[in-house]
Amino acid sequence: MPDLRVRPHAPDASGQILEVSPASAGWEHVGFAVHKLADGQTARGEIAGRETCLVVLAGTADIEAGGERYAGVGGRASVFEDKAPAAAYAPAGTPWSVTARGPVELAVCTAPGTGAGKPRLIDPARMSREVRGKDTNTRYVRNILPETEAAESLLVVEVITPGGHWSSYPPHKHDTATPAEETQLEETYYHRLDPPQGFAIQRVYTDDRSLDETISVEDGDVVLVPRGYHPVGAPHGYDLYYLNVMAGPKRQWIFRNDPAHDWIAKKA
Repeated sequence: MPDLRVRPHAPDASGQILEVSPASAGWEHVGFAVHKLADGQTARGEIAGRETCLVVLAGTADIEAGGERYAGVGGRASVFEDKAPAAAYAPAGTPWSVTARGPVELAVCTAPGTGAGKPRLIDPARMSREVRGKDTNTRYVRNILPETEAAESLLVVEVITPGGHWSSYPPHKHDTATPAEETQLEETYYHRLDPPQGFAIQRVYTDDRSLDETISVEDGDVVLVPRGYHPVGAPHGYDLYYLNVMAGPKRQWIFRNDPAHDWIAKKA
């Protein structure tokens, strides 16, 4: 099984600092990459049979997709600013480019597609913001590309977990296709920390413990969730951001809590 923790590296010629492909992850659906672009630098892509969601995590950029151009989008100072990111959707096989206006942090999220649909800029006003949980289980969720928005496979969401809080908690999973009860989705977590010298903890485990790993997450790491429960804890003093990308045979997010901990969700 591949290492569940993927570390960033020095930027390549396209500014790419990390990449997860179905081949490297040992699964079938989710692809993910991050580019750190300097002013004027351009990242490009075009993948047959794979749709793309481009998320300008921080900074301002010009995006082109399938002949459509969106100028000067974004503007968020960092992923920790309480503001929606810029994001665009490109159907499978559609060429795209992102050109930075100043420093840009770009996420490239991919999954299988047939090429249906049209390129579009995702309206930030449609990225609903939710507060989930309570007390030290409170976190702040922004739905970038939820199942209510058009796409073929991708689901994309970002979450802020304050220091001292838990997230993706009670532990839940979505690795089994059980109609109306659970869907089968692969998932990546792209983690950022504020201040950046911090760390977080993520556990990935199955009911039978055939997979049971606890990962010390540092700023810029990706954690792969091929199956199993996957809670995250942010230590006191360090706020945690993560970008989730999910995809599977059916574009629907239905999860099941770990029965041992489901009482937490039901507690008044």
